Amino acid sequence: MEKIGVAVCGNSGIDYLVHDKEIRKFRSLLNIGSKEFEDFVDISSDDFYALLEKNPDLDISTAQTSTGKLLEMYEEMKAVGYNKLLIITISKMLSGTYQNAILAAKMIDIDVIVYDSLSLTYVESFMAMTAKNMADQSKSMEEIVAQLDKIRDNNHVYITVNTLKYLVKNGRLSGVAGALGSLLKLRPLLHISKDGKVVTLDKIRTTTKAREELKQRILSEVKGKNVISFIVYTNNMEEMLDLKDELETQGLTDILLIPLTPVVGCHAGPGTMGVGYIEKV
Repeated sequence: MEKIGVAVCGNSGIDYLVHDKEIRKFRSLLNIGSKEFEDFVDISSDDFYALLEKNPDLDISTAQTSTGKLLEMYEEMKAVGYNKLLIITISKMLSGTYQNAILAAKMIDIDVIVYDSLSLTYVESFMAMTAKNMADQSKSMEEIVAQLDKIRDNNHVYITVNTLKYLVKNGRLSGVAGALGSLLKLRPLLHISKDGKVVTLDKIRTTTKAREELKQRILSEVKGKNVISFIVYTNNMEEMLDLKDELETQGLTDILLIPLTPVVGCHAGPGTMGVGYIEKV
């Protein structure tokens, strides 16, 4: 009989959600100056963005979960009786976590499926909670993966950043483009593409206009669909609560507010906002 264990990376933000599922988490590392922090365990989202606001020139970088750490988690899951593991990761186009999870899977003698979410934040969390719920109902690994494929094919996340500085610093944007963007006060409107990349859709003059564009794109895209919607915030929760109210007055309901984890936020910076949905299929 299959006993399926589910794990998801911390980039999903699942640490900040309330749920009753036995889902294991493996977290990336955040390097601030000479100190190393485990995402969520050693530093929270609120504390990280407050630190960045006070010290905008902080030396920050990230590191994905090591192969050794992942293997240790697999062994612990095997030891408590799981004979199949489903490991859900941030898009392999955004991190080396997926590859490390694959390498670790080759070092243990039970079946391990490493699933590339092709996304991040709540899309990953929803996949993990769905998978665990199905596993608890004795669904097969094939059935669970088929459902995750539906989620992966029917979601969309839009993002805008308040400053180009962190995209430039972390290699997501060229220095020249970053300097010009800052000079012109451009706010790139980004989205997570179907192949799991962060892609620029537009460049908008102000944060206010970027936020309005986020709102209009989501409202247009979800029209007539049955969706779960969510807002991702950094140090701008009050502003995102206003956005939530605006969206709900125009038809969206039960919108979740989720912080962008410090490791992901390291590449986006304070003031980043995101809006996304998962279509119920």
